[in-house]
Amino acid sequence: MTQGPVFLIGGGWTPAAFPAIFGRFAAAVRARAGDGPQRIACVLLQTEDREAYFAGSAGALASVGAGEAYPVFVSPEQPLQGSHLEGAAGVLVGGGLTPAYHDAIVPTASAWLPHLLADGIPYAGFSAGAMIAPRHGIIGGWKLRRTPSDLAICSEDVSEDEEYLDVRPGLGLVPFAVDVHASQYGTPTRLLHAVRAGLVPHGWAVDEDTVLEVSDGSVAVHGLGCAYRARRTGPSFTVDILEDGDRQDIT
Repeated sequence: MTQGPVFLIGGGWTPAAFPAIFGRFAAAVRARAGDGPQRIACVLLQTEDREAYFAGSAGALASVGAGEAYPVFVSPEQPLQGSHLEGAAGVLVGGGLTPAYHDAIVPTASAWLPHLLADGIPYAGFSAGAMIAPRHGIIGGWKLRRTPSDLAICSEDVSEDEEYLDVRPGLGLVPFAVDVHASQYGTPTRLLHAVRAGLVPHGWAVDEDTVLEVSDGSVAVHGLGCAYRARRTGPSFTVDILEDGDRQDIT
């Protein structure tokens, strides 16, 4: 079996967007599970608000008729393991502090990712879960080092507690970088600078209540907002703005 579809969600909790976002993920899980259990592992950071985050994720999935969701709470000290995903027909990685998600999930990927890929299990990343999914993940930061003074590239409010633009190896589920909360917090500029600096080859910035569905060599946009695709074309940029129903090749 080939790699399952990947759903990269830009954040947002508007119920009207749930069918386009969580509904498509749930449909992919049903197709993968067939007559078997449709359990979905909700991988969330171990924080004081973890139960509330799980309740929100489980409620969104239940609203679109998804199968049983169960929580997997992780931290850099207690990272994700293969045993956490046994019997899961889908994996949803939630939102929160992106560097902490990276440190709790990516270093142990060799213990669970091959199984997910080989069995075609759908992956959904919500906000932080979308940012760590690419081969090269934009993890945070709001400045670039420059002489004689640093350059601000986005609001400090979306820095993820990182001062300088931080790009790290991710899960490798998609070949392009992803930033989230695009129109809401102005993160497309961070993506543009990451591409310009050669830290990522190309990428997408995704609005809240919007998802990129990646499968069969293409990227489709669904939801209430837009997605912004940035690529280098020689010395210049190409930026495409896509809306619900638009599709482009993955390369």
